[in-house]
Amino acid sequence: MLDHFANDDRPVLVIGRAGMDLYPDPPGSRTEDAAAFFPALGGSSANIAVALSRFGVKAELITCVSDDAVGRYAVNQLRRYGVACDKVRSVRQDTRTSLAVVESRTEDHQSVIYRNNAADFAMDQSDLEAIDFRQFSALVVTGTCLTKDPSRTATLYALKAAQNFGLPTIMDLDYRPYSWENASHAQQVYNQAVDLLDIVVGNDDEFGYMAGDYQKGQDYARELSVRGKHAIYKRGELGSCIYCPDGRSIETGVFTVQPLKPTGAGDSFLGGFLASLRRHSSLEEALLDGSACAAMVVTRVGCAPAMPDLAELTNFRKTHRAQQRVIGE
Repeated sequence: MLDHFANDDRPVLVIGRAGMDLYPDPPGSRTEDAAAFFPALGGSSANIAVALSRFGVKAELITCVSDDAVGRYAVNQLRRYGVACDKVRSVRQDTRTSLAVVESRTEDHQSVIYRNNAADFAMDQSDLEAIDFRQFSALVVTGTCLTKDPSRTATLYALKAAQNFGLPTIMDLDYRPYSWENASHAQQVYNQAVDLLDIVVGNDDEFGYMAGDYQKGQDYARELSVRGKHAIYKRGELGSCIYCPDGRSIETGVFTVQPLKPTGAGDSFLGGFLASLRRHSSLEEALLDGSACAAMVVTRVGCAPAMPDLAELTNFRKTHRAQQRVIGE
């Protein structure tokens, strides 16, 4: 199925949140000391769509935004980055597009996210029933979409529909405990989604959560590969590993940089990984490209505006070598 994705120039369909990020200016400032703020498009799904678009991969975002200035800002920014958003629906109810105040600093970093009555959770099944899935080459969702109904039901519907039409289905687990009523309910919903996925992407905490034991996350990722899925296990400074249905496991290192901030790396990783597969890269090269994209984004202000293009990635790969690390170093 992934081989077909490499030969398919149809757009990638991305489902989930778009919002506004505010960054204290100048970079390095604490929020309470900021002289000004720099606005940017944010939201995990929007960032992934932008990352794809920056590499020339056509992407379309499906979500809901509030019918106000912030919602219109998000839509205008999506268009600016070349992301198709004709099916983004404005919600007139008492909802708000997500707003995040995100510091461009690593020491005592703070991100304050406002998600009260989040507009993207208003996406419902009718938004997806109008989609002709045959027009797309893959479906990408994030775990945030599963947090509340009607977005949860709509996302599960989309995954089933995509699977029925033979599209690769990809999810970044993106588990955020504060968004759920309780962990057991979240685990139940996540497992419904995982059954419908071809590629599952997560980090130590997220796979550990899915396993029910933070020490068994890697075992859970391996188990997913036995179930016919590709599991991409991000291990921070230890690099990344992909467990494949054919029994292979491929490990790569990380690119050492001086980070400005910790945010945006995961979104950039997934966009870079998928764009690399589209360029007919091997799984190992795609992992390295994803890791390189993540390394580049954390050195820049913003998330969407920090996403690299192919020329930047190519130059970075020429001048940086991935470092393989081991536990205990």
